[in-house]
Amino acid sequence: MPILAQLSLLEDTFIMHATLQSVWDELSGQDGQYEIEESLVRGSPMKTFKSAPPSLREIWLASAVHEHREYLVYEDQRWTYGEVHKMVNSIAAWMCKQNIAQGDRIAIAMRNYPEWMICYWAAVASGLTVVGINAWWVEDELDYAIDDSQPKILFCDQERLTRFTAIRDRHTDVKVVGIRLEEPAEQVFDFAEVAQFPGALPDRIIDPDQDACIFYTSGTTGRPKGAQQTHRGCVHNIMNMGFWGQCLSQTMAKFHDTALIDPQDVPPISALVTTPLFHVTANNCLAQASTVAGGKLVHMYKWDATVALQLIEREKISSLTGVPVMSRELISHPDFNQYDTSSLKSVGGGGAQLQPDLVSKIEQTVSTARPGTGYGMTETCGIITSIGGDFFVQNPESCGRAMPTFEVKTVDDQGNETLPGESGELWVRGAPVIKGYLNQPQATLETITDGWLHTGDVAWIDDNKFIYIVDRVKDMVLRGGENIYCSEVETVLFQMDQIAECSVFGIADDRLGEEVGAAIYCREQEQATAEQIRTFCSSRMAKHKIPRYLWLLDTPLPRNASGKFLKRELKDQLPINQAL
Repeated sequence: MPILAQLSLLEDTFIMHATLQSVWDELSGQDGQYEIEESLVRGSPMKTFKSAPPSLREIWLASAVHEHREYLVYEDQRWTYGEVHKMVNSIAAWMCKQNIAQGDRIAIAMRNYPEWMICYWAAVASGLTVVGINAWWVEDELDYAIDDSQPKILFCDQERLTRFTAIRDRHTDVKVVGIRLEEPAEQVFDFAEVAQFPGALPDRIIDPDQDACIFYTSGTTGRPKGAQQTHRGCVHNIMNMGFWGQCLSQTMAKFHDTALIDPQDVPPISALVTTPLFHVTANNCLAQASTVAGGKLVHMYKWDATVALQLIEREKISSLTGVPVMSRELISHPDFNQYDTSSLKSVGGGGAQLQPDLVSKIEQTVSTARPGTGYGMTETCGIITSIGGDFFVQNPESCGRAMPTFEVKTVDDQGNETLPGESGELWVRGAPVIKGYLNQPQATLETITDGWLHTGDVAWIDDNKFIYIVDRVKDMVLRGGENIYCSEVETVLFQMDQIAECSVFGIADDRLGEEVGAAIYCREQEQATAEQIRTFCSSRMAKHKIPRYLWLLDTPLPRNASGKFLKRELKDQLPINQAL
């Protein structure tokens, strides 16, 4: 690039970031729409929005103003906001009739049916805590989560009901509500009847630090941990997203000297729900934020790029949020140009970092949409950072700036803050950080220090406060947006009598980011085949956690002086073409 062009680009970049900072300060400063103040939250000083409502109850009640708008769509079924509010009131009244008290927990286990969000709002607006059950879990994992969280009611679809039935004798006190069942089931309430129960939403005051939801995240001890997301945390995540949306649009309008579009002239959001609602990406970031805006949520039974294109055209989808592989499969679909995708305004998502080449391809392929992403965690109720538009195109390796309710720093192995521009583990503190892990005080202490959450990600921060994630401290595989802790898989493998040693690690995959790989050394005279190992795993862990790549070694795994397996060296020595 010629020197003059380089200087011009540098000048534009400087002006763009200066404009962003000006808009940022105006929105979050004194008397701004998103004014920030410092509050003492659970004993630690945290940045909070001055105007934040106390709970998700207020968020839900406010959506009644959109009464006549379409809210939930699934195949040929449609519900307006008004219709869903009536169902939410009925479900809440029915739960009160079952003597479910404020602070009690209810579990939701189902595919991405519209009933997921209906049950969710009925619970959180009533002061109950939702336990999000991973729909991929097998009986053993489901049994663990129910035993750990002790829900009073389980809302589930046919497939999850079948799994629960196998362990029901261990949870006889749990009331079950069946959704979309093939036929009536014994001792199972019919959701259709529950959703028509006469009554109203109970009048309750909900403390901001009460648990709103418990989402399970894979644990380093071999079992998932229940992250306690508070009402304060969820509300602030919604407001962080609203803040960034306004910040980006105002910055781009000022930088390009164009008129700022009046929100009244913008059509309601129409979002495609592509990722599971038991994760923060779909539930907290997509569904909750869309609900605040009076948007429409179009549910997919499962991800399929062809079906997604059909729905984008039919439902005039404006926002496509999913793991990177979804965006990649959509824009590379051979029939992409055969569908009307002109309604798309944003394509990207979360759950994993968008690869730089994908950012460019979205920008070039979808003429009406801009690429965007957010970096976040279950432990922060959603996003920590966000980036989009020109900022993302110019900085495709960055995940953006931390939202205004977060303090951020990078630290070394001893917990000392690193110098500006140096890499270190990213720590964040702010209102969206979880209260802790359910029933795991030690894990909570190890993860949260004086309000600072240890993200487990290695990052560095540039002069414009943009964050770059460069590695993971945590020993896990990130497969299609799903966190799979290696120790969790190893725990299951070690339950197999034939296995003497095993080491689990991630193997790069073009489609899903990573796949699970395992090196295994069997006991002498007790050999196991790859088929036997996968069959053993299939009854003890979800399908996506089962190793795709297996190496059965003739000698013990290499170790260091302290006896730990040399995982990195082992991974580098094992040829992919020799995996089973």
